[in-house]
Amino acid sequence: MKDRQYFEAVYFHEEGGILFEIATDPPGFSVDEPVDKIGEKLMMPSWLEGQRGELEASLPAMRLIF
Repeated sequence: MKDRQYFEAVYFHEEGGILFEIATDPPGFSVDEPVDKIGEKLMMPSWLEGQRGELEASLPAMRLIF
């Protein structure tokens, strides 16, 4: 089991090099922001925070439509 902050996961390889991931539902995305605010800003696990600038720069521009 690997703790991925938003879920726990098990990984395994099948023949041909295919990687499978089985993940839990809990704890979910509300671990670091209120449910009514999910999606308003980019949240990421602590182990990726050091790469935030690089990751944000690689994301395509988005336009919100309400």
